[in-house]
Amino acid sequence: MIPTPHIEALKEDISNVVIMPGDPMRSAWMARSFLEKPRLVNNIRGVQGYTGLYKGKRITIMSSGMGIPSISIYAYELYNFYGTDLIIRTGTCGGIRPNVHIGDLIISDMAYTNSGFLDQFDLPQDYIPKASEDAAAKAALLAEEIFGKDREKAGIHTGPVLTQEIYYSAEKDIVEKWQQRGVLGFEMEAAALFANAAQAGKKAAAIFTVSNDILTASEMDPHLRETSLTRMSELALELSLCYAESCS
Repeated sequence: MIPTPHIEALKEDISNVVIMPGDPMRSAWMARSFLEKPRLVNNIRGVQGYTGLYKGKRITIMSSGMGIPSISIYAYELYNFYGTDLIIRTGTCGGIRPNVHIGDLIISDMAYTNSGFLDQFDLPQDYIPKASEDAAAKAALLAEEIFGKDREKAGIHTGPVLTQEIYYSAEKDIVEKWQQRGVLGFEMEAAALFANAAQAGKKAAAIFTVSNDILTASEMDPHLRETSLTRMSELALELSLCYAESCS
């Protein structure tokens, strides 16, 4: 069923690779900053989606809205109706480890969740939502190529995040529980994206900018936010090229 109730684009309007920030204004900013000839292909409920060229390859940048239900709607429709092969989530998260600093990037290879939404999926009972292994690995390699092999100096981390249904819970016992499992940060969408990809037999990746430190309750400076979001966007766009056109 195309158009769908939530996406007004025709099938040919959407690339096989979709970069998905949460904020509709961020999708507009990314499209206008990085794509050649970006064209608005969706604006239902203000969820802006643009398709254009990046280094000669056709890429779609489309918002997901906030939270598990919202990203689930758009991921499901893109994977199952529009033939999207890969969705790359780009968003912000709250860091929960002393070595994860505001402005750093997290490449998520796994997304634990304390939500019950997975009960609605036809997935194994012990399933833990994971990024596509090849996409996460390629993102990490690209990060080294772009930002330098010294990941600590570049502020690049690979590891699990926690997808919550409330905004970045800061209770000490909750933070400690997930620190013990290796979680790097808290966010609100990745597990739902990964689960939708697994159920559809498609690919998913997630790259985050750390916008606040839950341990210290500090927030990102607005000027740093602009620079850091640029790094995240560039990494997602370079990763998209590996799937819009095969690369080694």
